[in-house]
Amino acid sequence: MSMAIRIAREEWRLWLRSKVVVAAALIIAVLLAATSVLTINRIADEQVQRMEQQVAAEETFFAQPDRHPHRMVHYGHYAFRPPPPLAVFEPGVDAVTGQSIFLEGHRQNSAMFADTKAGADLGGFAALTPASLYQLLLPLLLIVLGHAMFLRERESGTLAVLLAQGSSGTKLALGKATALLSVIAIFMIPLIVVAAYSVTLGESVLAAASLVAGYFLYLCIWGAIVLAASILIRQRAISLGALVFVWLFAALIVPRVAINASSAAIDAPGKIESDLVMLAEQRKLGDGHNAADPAFEQLQAQVLEQYDVETIEELPINWRGVVATYSEAELTNLLNRFAENRMALEAGQSRLFDLFGLASPTIAIASSSRMLAGTDLATHHRFLRESENLRFDFVQALNQAHATDLDYALDMNRNNDAASAEAARINAESWQVLDEFRFQPDSAVDRLGRARLPLGILLLWLAIASSFVVWAARKVRV
Repeated sequence: MSMAIRIAREEWRLWLRSKVVVAAALIIAVLLAATSVLTINRIADEQVQRMEQQVAAEETFFAQPDRHPHRMVHYGHYAFRPPPPLAVFEPGVDAVTGQSIFLEGHRQNSAMFADTKAGADLGGFAALTPASLYQLLLPLLLIVLGHAMFLRERESGTLAVLLAQGSSGTKLALGKATALLSVIAIFMIPLIVVAAYSVTLGESVLAAASLVAGYFLYLCIWGAIVLAASILIRQRAISLGALVFVWLFAALIVPRVAINASSAAIDAPGKIESDLVMLAEQRKLGDGHNAADPAFEQLQAQVLEQYDVETIEELPINWRGVVATYSEAELTNLLNRFAENRMALEAGQSRLFDLFGLASPTIAIASSSRMLAGTDLATHHRFLRESENLRFDFVQALNQAHATDLDYALDMNRNNDAASAEAARINAESWQVLDEFRFQPDSAVDRLGRARLPLGILLLWLAIASSFVVWAARKVRV
């Protein structure tokens, strides 16, 4: 049996004799098991519910009776974002961004039904999840287990004996590291089980394996930090206190500083401010409900010239539908410009936040975890874009039906009496213009590509921490 294995076995013997260590490990193990089961059940329910709601929304839209086409534009539709398979481990920004959008003409509504009514601050902890336990509690367990690894040898006098027998500090550090790695390996089992379960739900093996590898790197970083402190610091209280301070700094302080710094460096205007600016520009486009608005005079001249007629009443199409189609296109271009600007600012804040991973491995693993799980801000932005495409397509199809399937005179007189209102309706078969919407996460390759930066930062952290351990082990003295 090698010396490293013997040292690791001795560490395990000491840990198992410590009631504090055993209690801490059991508490974390129970929390991991309970949180994993609860999160899996919750995400499974949400996935089923949102898919059922999406199907129900489509069936309800298609089942509408004969109506005026513009009534259907305002009747609207819903788009739902079901959680991806790896959300059973990492729900990500789902709790703060909302998961459904009401789609209607002339508007781009915000996502609704977020669990938390705060902004997506990229680092808040809306609920206890398996990911947050791995990011916060397991490093604490490693601190409890390893802060006195070398100190025990010094206090008991065995360090002098081992060094006198020819054992080097590097060999001793290797044995201690083996013990910590075995603990990490044991606590990786729940994550591996959850990742494997996500694969049965349709997740890519590449994405699931990458997530497991990322957390293994993260825990190894903390193991190396703990081992280095145990080697260099000669008092238990100072070693424990220093490591707890490092944990507080990396896991709690730096993320909060990163959030505030990202928001301050890249100022994203609030919704009210943005809406006021957009409203001022929107007025210049004209009112799509008023076909006589002066803003459409040039359009009217072009359409009359195109059909070689003198008045809009002579047009073979419904002028009100033409205005609705044109107005929606112009308004959508304006709305998209503001939406893309807002999303670009949010993405910039997110990228700046990710760079703070250089100061905290907790930020790096949290960012890569959301990216690999497909629950990050970029995925939410793609949901907004795809749902907007769905909205624009069905609204314009209804506007086109308004222009071609409804007589202008009937349209103008629809408010005269009940019979006129009945005559100004089109066949319900026109509602079949709505496309099926099934939001899917990005491919595993795309998600892994987005996670390159935080994963690279984790590798850098591991290289630095491991090098520090090797340097400190070579300088071990009694």
